[in-house]
Amino acid sequence: MCGVAGIRRFDGEPVDAELLAEMAKRLHHRGPDDSGFWSDGPVGFAHTRLSIIDLAGSPQPMEGASGHTHITFNGEILNYRELRAELSYPFRTKGDTEVLLALYEEHGVRGVAKLRGQFAYALHDSKTGETHLVRDRLGILPLYYYATADVFAFASEIKALLPVIGAHRVDGASLHDYLAHRSVPAPYTLIEGVRKVPQGHHLVVTADGAVRTEPYWELPKAPDVLDVSPEEAVRLVDEALTASVRDALIADVPVGAYLSGGVDSSLITALVARERDGAGLHTFSAGFGDERVDETTWARKVAGIVGSEHHEVVVTADDFRDSWAKLSWHRDAPLSEPADVAVFRLAELARRDVKVVLSGEGSDELFGGYPKYRFAKATKLAGALPGAALRRLEGALPASKARLGVVVRALGEPSYAERMRGWFAPFTTSERDALLGGPATRSVLGPYQDGGGDALSRMLYADSHTWLADNLLERGDRMSMAASLELRPPFLDHRVAELAFSLPSDVKVRGGKTKWVVKEVARKHLPADVVDRPKSGFKVPLDAWFRDGLRDMAFDLLTGPSSFVGGTLDRAAVAKLLDGHATGARNEQPRIWTLLSLEVWHREMTGH
Repeated sequence: MCGVAGIRRFDGEPVDAELLAEMAKRLHHRGPDDSGFWSDGPVGFAHTRLSIIDLAGSPQPMEGASGHTHITFNGEILNYRELRAELSYPFRTKGDTEVLLALYEEHGVRGVAKLRGQFAYALHDSKTGETHLVRDRLGILPLYYYATADVFAFASEIKALLPVIGAHRVDGASLHDYLAHRSVPAPYTLIEGVRKVPQGHHLVVTADGAVRTEPYWELPKAPDVLDVSPEEAVRLVDEALTASVRDALIADVPVGAYLSGGVDSSLITALVARERDGAGLHTFSAGFGDERVDETTWARKVAGIVGSEHHEVVVTADDFRDSWAKLSWHRDAPLSEPADVAVFRLAELARRDVKVVLSGEGSDELFGGYPKYRFAKATKLAGALPGAALRRLEGALPASKARLGVVVRALGEPSYAERMRGWFAPFTTSERDALLGGPATRSVLGPYQDGGGDALSRMLYADSHTWLADNLLERGDRMSMAASLELRPPFLDHRVAELAFSLPSDVKVRGGKTKWVVKEVARKHLPADVVDRPKSGFKVPLDAWFRDGLRDMAFDLLTGPSSFVGGTLDRAAVAKLLDGHATGARNEQPRIWTLLSLEVWHREMTGH
């Protein structure tokens, strides 16, 4: 992948070359192989390149054959060879960047519908005076922007916008969103004035400075469900995923795979091994030295089955303490999950041998993999339960019943949309209001309200737009790019996503089994014990670490006199939460993590 940035001025001034260079400098980790600049009066683009396709060619920013189009592009167009064959265009390179220019010059912005892959790019058309920003369908790659009456700026990461913005501050309205999601849903961010281009959207800046955004692709809100048997559903998913893996292997550099030992990464690895006939495959996994959460034994087993050259890294509490601030800088936001640090260490490990790695990301949100999906219907109907009584019950639960506490907290929320959100929310609606001294001033509940179909479909729709796009994919991009590694998730090929949303819910959660159809596909390629073992996930043993090596750090950062969290949120409530966890009476690890991450990020952002 790469880094893109650009400026467009509307005050009659030309783009400052030094300012553009400073933006690019902050994206060097995304593209250490090369960099380039283009400017024409009030418009300027920058690019930092991680060379994956057409290694010796395709320098960027690139000019179109017409002379009036310029592009800066991050990503991979996996069907670029097919598109090149269809287009009547005088190609000068052998890569995928020029395909985007050719598509635009032949079909306009509508050409994006022909793309397969992951992409975020900006294209300026001097003939129309318009600048177009486009982000891939599922939101695999990031794209941010900042707009005033005088300037429009965009970049792959927020930090590259800060030289344009100057003095910046926290968006207070987004704190509510963060405490509800551990991230901030599109189009907002934690930095005032900075916005995300939402997944599957096209943004256009007109000659007079107007900005408008619209979707060019969406997951179906009310999907047309296919009338297929369970066996046919398995065949369809197997074929779609195989095609996606085949596409994802397109590169002119070595490609490897993450292998946690879980079903999703094991299936992707098995399909990669089959496509390559077992030749030269590197796999990578992370362990934590804690038997409760360590899956490296299973990863080794799958590596042995597929014949990969397997590599492991052990993540410790010291890794968290030593890299938390640095990775907060890379993330441009609080680390939303403890696994962020582990994913970075995994990316560091992989980068020694490969430049591109495949992952199993997205399977859970498309095919119903989380335990909560078994409770989709109960989540819808739980409005009849007394919320106050449920909140009292959760407050009385001991640390050993933390999982039950998640259920009770979610089902006790006041509305159907809030109950869906509550399954992953570190703080409930009432807790957020108390911590921040009042209710949210805006709503980001759209994804929880807009989905149609049955209860499971609505929950999957919401999670694909929030938990997946604004949390997991942001993590995957930032932590891999911090190590200059490209990440590709084959489950998030839009053809696989469209198929997933067209399948009946009873092949996703079936007989109490989550992600049934994916597991049945995996059963065709892997032993039954790998497929049928209980889901563990990429868990980090922070509950124990917060009572030991990280305990003093948590108290100092969250209750000290210079604490942003202590000064912005209710300090007494924060102290009570820390005390409850330290004594062992409660397992408050998710909430402590959420607050600590906010504090560490804020200190990194402000420099104190």
